[in-house]
Amino acid sequence: MLRLIDLKLPLDHAEGAIEAALLARLGLQPGELRSFKVARRAWDARRKSDIHLVYSIDFEVADEAALLRRAAGDPTLARTLAPQPEQDYRHVARAPGAGWKRPVVIGTGPCGIFAALILAEMGFRPIILDRGKVVRERTKDTWALWRRGVLTPESNVQFGEGGAGTFSDGKLYSGIKAPEAMSRKVLTEFVAAGAPEEILFVAKPHIGTFRLVTMVESLREKIIALGGEYRFGTKVTDFVIETGRDGTRAIRGVVTHAGETIETDHVVLAIGHSARDTFHTLFDRGVFVEPKPFSIGVRIEHPQSMIDRARFGDFAKHPILGAADYKLVHHGANARSVYSFCMCPGGTVVAATSEEGRVVTNGMSQYSRAERNANSGIVVGIEPARDYPGHPLAGIAFQRHWEERAFAAGGGDYRAPAQLVGDFLAGRPSTALGAVIPSYKPGVTPTDLSLCLPDFAVAAIREALPAFARQIRGYDLADAVMTGVETRTSSPIRIRRGADCQSVNTRGLFPAGEGAGYAGGIYSAGVDGIRVAEAVGRAMAGLAVAA
Repeated sequence: MLRLIDLKLPLDHAEGAIEAALLARLGLQPGELRSFKVARRAWDARRKSDIHLVYSIDFEVADEAALLRRAAGDPTLARTLAPQPEQDYRHVARAPGAGWKRPVVIGTGPCGIFAALILAEMGFRPIILDRGKVVRERTKDTWALWRRGVLTPESNVQFGEGGAGTFSDGKLYSGIKAPEAMSRKVLTEFVAAGAPEEILFVAKPHIGTFRLVTMVESLREKIIALGGEYRFGTKVTDFVIETGRDGTRAIRGVVTHAGETIETDHVVLAIGHSARDTFHTLFDRGVFVEPKPFSIGVRIEHPQSMIDRARFGDFAKHPILGAADYKLVHHGANARSVYSFCMCPGGTVVAATSEEGRVVTNGMSQYSRAERNANSGIVVGIEPARDYPGHPLAGIAFQRHWEERAFAAGGGDYRAPAQLVGDFLAGRPSTALGAVIPSYKPGVTPTDLSLCLPDFAVAAIREALPAFARQIRGYDLADAVMTGVETRTSSPIRIRRGADCQSVNTRGLFPAGEGAGYAGGIYSAGVDGIRVAEAVGRAMAGLAVAA
C-alpha cells in the first residue's frame, strides 16, 4: 500500500469527498482504486475563517508501479506520496525453553504495562510489582483526597495501577520519533482494551480518566492470561546488586517492604517521576543518576467558551473540533522559558500530591471534555546547573520546598493557593474569587502565589501572560484563576542507560519511562515500555542489540 499526505478538505465535507479528492489528486479512475482508509485526520485553524481538515490516506491501486512512475514526473504528487509505513508489530524474541529467571517490572503506569505486556507476549511471564493498589481501589483513595482532604501516601494520583496518567486528559500524542509499528501497537492495544477507535487516526487523540480506568483493568487481565503475575501493595525498598572481580555490577534481585527478596537478573524500572524514595535508594546503591531539567509553575483556568472562540471563531463548538486546546511559549527577558503544559480542554484541576504536608496540582479531563473551564499548566524551565547545583538529587529537594510552601499558603489542609490573574499581574494578593470558578478540590485559598514560586518564575510568568493574550484574546482575563503549584512536570533526574537500554553501570537494570527520564506522557511512556521490553527480551534470549 501507499500513503498520501496533506489531502485538504472542508470541515463539513460531504460523504464520499475523501475518495473523490483522493482520485483527483492521484489522477485515477474509480476502478483503479482498490481500497483506502484514513491514516490520520488533523485540522488546520491558522485562519479562523477557513478551518479545514487535513488527511493522510493509506490506499491500494491496481497498478502501483504506473502510479509511482507518474509521480516521478510530478513534483507535487511525489512530495505527498510514499510507501505505507510498516504497521504490524512483530516481537523481537521468544523466551528460551529453560535457564532463566523471570523478569521483574516495577510500576504499572503505561510504561510498566506495555513492558509487561510485550514480555508476556514473548513468553517471559514477568512479575509486576506496584507499591499502590488496583485501579478501582486507588480511585477511591484519590477521591478521598479530593473530597475530604485525606491523603493515602501509597495510593493516590501518582501511585497505583495505571500510574499518574490515569488521572489526566489521557492524551495520546507526542513529539517522539518511534517506528510506526511500535506506536501503532500502543494505540491498537488501547482500542482492544476499550478506547474509542478514533484514536487510531485523529491527530490529537485522547481518552479521558473514566475510560482509562476500565482499559487498565482490561490490559491487566490480558497480561495475567499470558502468564504475568501482579503483586500490588508491594513496595521495592532495595536492590540486590552483585559486583564482579572486574568491577562490573549486575542486578541479582529486588527486596520488598515485607523483607522478601525476589531473585531476578532483569529489572524494568518503570517507577514514574514521583518515586522519590526509590530514586534515593538507587543513588545509595551506586546506580548512575544525574540531574535533569524540569519545570515549575501553576495551573491556569479560563472559561472554555472563551478559548473556543479565540481559537475557532464562528466554528467554535463544531463537533469535529470539540473543545479547543492551545500550545503557548514565551522566552522571557530573564532568559527563562515559559510554556503551557498538559493543557486540558473542558477539564478540572486536581490535587496530585503523593506526600503529606505538600500541595501539587495537575490537570484532568473526561473523554467528553465538557466541563466549564479550560486549564493548563503555565510553567517555567528549571535548569540543574543554574537553579540547584550540586547533588544529583537536589531537584527533589527543590520540588519539595515549593510544594511545602504551597501547602502552607493554601491553609495546611490540602487546599491549594490560588490567585486571580489580575491580582497576580498587579502584584497584590487575592482576597476573593471572581467570575471564573476554580475546579480544584478539596478547594482553594485566595492568596499571593509569589509565596510559593521562585522569584524568577513569578517574573517570567508575569511577563508571559500578556504575551499569551496577544495569541489568545482574553488570556490575561483579570478573573482567570491561577492555582499552585505545578512541580511534577517531569522527573528531576535521569537514570542514564546505554544503547541496550540497560543502566550504564548496572547490568540487568533497565531504566524506563518518565521516572527514568525517557518519556513525557502516556503515549511516549507506552512506546518506551515496548522499547525496553524488546531490549530485555533480546538480553534474555542472548540476541545482539538492535541496530
